[in-house]
Amino acid sequence: MAMKDYSDEFKADAVALFESTPGATYKSIADLGINRNTLRNWVLQDRERRGVGSDAARGAGPAARTAHGTPSSDPDERVRQLEARVAELEASERKLATERDILRKAAKYFGRGDELVRSRFQFVDDHRDAFEVKRLCQVLEVNRSSYYKWRAGREARAARRRDDQRLAAKIREINAESGGAYGSPRVTAELQDRSMNVNEKRVARVMRTYAITGIRLRRRVRTTVPDPAPSPVPDLFERDFTAAEPGRKYMGDITYLPLADGRFLYLATVLDCFSRKVVGWSIADYMRTDLVADALLMAARTRGGLEGSVFHSDHGAQYGSRAFAGLCDQLKVTRSMGAVGSSADNEACESFHASLKRETLQGARDYGDPATCRNRVFARLTHYNTRRRHSACGHLSPNEYERRHHAAKLTLAA
Repeated sequence: MAMKDYSDEFKADAVALFESTPGATYKSIADLGINRNTLRNWVLQDRERRGVGSDAARGAGPAARTAHGTPSSDPDERVRQLEARVAELEASERKLATERDILRKAAKYFGRGDELVRSRFQFVDDHRDAFEVKRLCQVLEVNRSSYYKWRAGREARAARRRDDQRLAAKIREINAESGGAYGSPRVTAELQDRSMNVNEKRVARVMRTYAITGIRLRRRVRTTVPDPAPSPVPDLFERDFTAAEPGRKYMGDITYLPLADGRFLYLATVLDCFSRKVVGWSIADYMRTDLVADALLMAARTRGGLEGSVFHSDHGAQYGSRAFAGLCDQLKVTRSMGAVGSSADNEACESFHASLKRETLQGARDYGDPATCRNRVFARLTHYNTRRRHSACGHLSPNEYERRHHAAKLTLAA
């Protein structure tokens, strides 16, 4: 869905991305979710403000050319041509209707929480009586021969699953005996001492699958600073980061963006729980309340208002401040907070931030200078909404997932 309004920070970041990208065109940058004419006006206004002459319009290609066949002068032949065209359009409509039905079922199928998400092969297998296997594989972009190979191995997989369940029970027992301190290396050693022939890789895999973890200590940059005297805010999510409709439940958090000189920029985001779309964000070199307030205000502009929604966060001082509480009251947003010191109560947001930094840093230790950091993160955030396929959305982008949801509602209403 298009943004209702744009903040000055958003405009400045969009112009900076355009100006700093070699060979960029208004179309290529506008594909991130900005109307190309709007982006052009921002760039021209910025150049006029800086006293820089306007470049020739970039990305202007030759006028599109179309080739049209010449209709026959024979009336009977023209009727046959029209009938053939109608048949072609009807076949295309039937194909699109089938794909729509498959994707509608797939969106529900893949978006019911991590514990219920199944593989695309499983979806094909469950719906092979309703649709052709060939069509299902085409729509879900899976290889048909790979599906049949997967299907042939069901019994072997079931046997391995039963073996893993028995192993998981023994691992839980050892983990409990250690007071939750043992990770996969020590658990493996304990199992081998009990005459079980098992290697560490398998133990680690089973522990990941069944969410069995040991105590791990690691250095982290602290972005959650609890308010020393917060007003009591209930946890209305209770670790349920899903929503039946867009605009009902939002979650937010702050993360750090490392720079080359040892300093940090800080990113505050607001995500919609329905599609995981980033509806609001702000980047600054401080962690004051203004940072999270600007992100929430951007979300309000994106959605055209937040009235009646719930916003979930951790117990950071920024989210617990009176100023932020006042902003939520002004926007008619109900606040929700997880338990103090529990990262799992805001796990979905933290997972998003981890993926964002992994995909933008790509193995580097820092982003370099602040301008480069802003450009890379801004580009990735807009790309994430418009292009990046998300597993929680049935491998659609957040924008496409919401578009199909609204289209399905209109179809049902009609």
